[in-house]
Amino acid sequence: MSEAPAAPPTTASNPLLASWQTPFETPPFGEIRPEHFMPAFERAFADHSREIDAIVNDAAEPDFDNTVAAWERSGKLLNRVSAVFYDLVSAHSSPELLAIESEVALRSARHWNPIMMNAVLFGRLARLYENRAALGLTPEQARLLERSYTAMRRAGAGLSEVAKARMADINERLAQLGTSFSHHLLGDEQAWTLELSPDDLGGLSPAFVAAAERSAAERGLDGKAVVTLSRSSVEPFLQSSTRRDLREKVFKAFTARGDNGNANDNNATIREILALREETAKILGFPNFAAYRLEDSMAKTPEAVRGLLERVWVPARARALADRDALQELVRDEGGNFELAPWDWRYYAEKLRQRRANFDDAAIKPYLVLDHMIEAAFDVAHRLFGLSFVERKDVAVWHPDVRVWEVRDAAGAHKALFYGDYFARASKRSGAWMTSLRDQQKLDGAVTPLIINVMNFAKGAEGHPSLLSPDDARTLFHEFGHGLHGMLSNVVYPSLSGTSVFTDFVELPSQLYEHWQQRPEVLRRFARHYQTGEPLPDELLQRFLAARRFNQGFATVEFVASALMDLEFHTQPAAAVGDVRAFEARELEKIGMPAEIAMRHRPQQFGHVFSGGHYAAGYYSYMWSEVMDADAFAAFEEAGDVFDPAIARRLHDDIYSSGGSRDPEEAYIAFRGRRPEVDALLRGRGLLETPDAA
Repeated sequence: MSEAPAAPPTTASNPLLASWQTPFETPPFGEIRPEHFMPAFERAFADHSREIDAIVNDAAEPDFDNTVAAWERSGKLLNRVSAVFYDLVSAHSSPELLAIESEVALRSARHWNPIMMNAVLFGRLARLYENRAALGLTPEQARLLERSYTAMRRAGAGLSEVAKARMADINERLAQLGTSFSHHLLGDEQAWTLELSPDDLGGLSPAFVAAAERSAAERGLDGKAVVTLSRSSVEPFLQSSTRRDLREKVFKAFTARGDNGNANDNNATIREILALREETAKILGFPNFAAYRLEDSMAKTPEAVRGLLERVWVPARARALADRDALQELVRDEGGNFELAPWDWRYYAEKLRQRRANFDDAAIKPYLVLDHMIEAAFDVAHRLFGLSFVERKDVAVWHPDVRVWEVRDAAGAHKALFYGDYFARASKRSGAWMTSLRDQQKLDGAVTPLIINVMNFAKGAEGHPSLLSPDDARTLFHEFGHGLHGMLSNVVYPSLSGTSVFTDFVELPSQLYEHWQQRPEVLRRFARHYQTGEPLPDELLQRFLAARRFNQGFATVEFVASALMDLEFHTQPAAAVGDVRAFEARELEKIGMPAEIAMRHRPQQFGHVFSGGHYAAGYYSYMWSEVMDADAFAAFEEAGDVFDPAIARRLHDDIYSSGGSRDPEEAYIAFRGRRPEVDALLRGRGLLETPDAA
């Protein structure tokens, strides 16, 4: 593609550039084609550059309105086009869109570099920031000024021209590398399947087999069944399949994504990313990338992060080792003449849970119907925040499986639209996430948000609903918690809207919301058998609740190991990494990683960290937020009512609706009355008890 179109695209021929005469001004997905994107991006980049130039060249003395608010008003078209594009790239991609993404990543870096390093714009912000106490700003305006100034400072706006030029080159290259990393990972995930013969189905539920048949049909293999490398396919297979040889094959393929020595190999990409990040940190005056990254976070320093992770690692590892010994004994009891391996853990853990707690996922799964769990998530939001949800069939979507609800507040007024894209498909990246097509703001009139949840659940067989595992149901509530953070946002300025908060605070609203999914008050109402409609039997409910802490050593170890690996990648010199596999092995040996447990994300598939890098040196954030979410939910438990109206009001006002308009520590203390306590996390995971008490 050329750098710029020969003639300006017309709004009539490009729906991305036209005014959207649709319900709630939503994107007309049925009209949008891949060829529309580059012309739309070119127009959006040009419009945004003109808007920034107007601020920079304004002869008037800088004030909040002509500098900070003017910057907030800029880039509306770019935001709109980008939101639609990245939703499609992630949730319903194609070779054409992936090719465009590579170009967009580079063009975007080239667009933002001169803006974020503009000396005149930074000078205007710096003058305002230095005199902020005399400007008569509202608290939200003061926060926006501080965040805008900090963003430019950290982008290198105060550097010499030589250093800025090098930073620009680094940013462009990192944009290319992050896109390549994600494309490599997607390529490996799409290229591999394991075809199952009738003899290979031992232990697999009818629902799993139906999903495997559907995955095969999507790939043109009608009449067959396949395991894919989606986590929603891999983990249930490892948990249930009686075929140890096939479990090994699936596990090794899953953990080798991006590490196969083929065209999708990510090892060289990782090395270059780490070297460039380290160089960025040094240019900006930091000893390493983790120090740079964490300066602008709740944690502040790598030492604080390591302190939390090691505090959790010690009891988690002890619990995991005790469980390992119990699993090995179970193998021997069944006559197995082999040492427990990583592909055995989930299979034998499920057997051990049946033995210890008289519970397995298969028992409760028929009661966790996707539609009922969606209803449950909506009902909790209604009881806490007064929201109601009305399904809309008149809003265009990117795939027929996507559903849309209008969200209304307690007074019945329109609040948001919520899109739910729940099922796995070959065109979708694996995992689960929340994003938005439009963020809430009130800068020039009320703008309501368009919020998206994307999952990768297995679709039910023809005529049957989708049934969720307990982990799936928890994931649904997790992402809906993120969604509420966007839907309940009530700020003036778009840069502070919804989830625009520190990475180690952004997981608080989502992880906190998970707690309600496992409450008896919720399960008794919404866990109903998919065939009979009967509610979850109380005896099974009690066994489920008693088994919740089972295998927490494993779950904590696989996460903390990944977080520690991320931290080491970004605190040690990039030159010390060398061979990524060898570095990984050394670091795991150093922390005493049990050989029977794999990290949740090996480096070569660690998209959180290397695909765009939003969580680079920040994967710990889930655990940092878990300290807060465990402590925050305890406020409801202490009140004796998990829907206590007064606490729910504080939760709404101080956490969910305030977006990034407040310092997160200040927001948490306003809600809870004090700082969070780490012991709440350890209690929640059952890690304050001795291993034998599990």
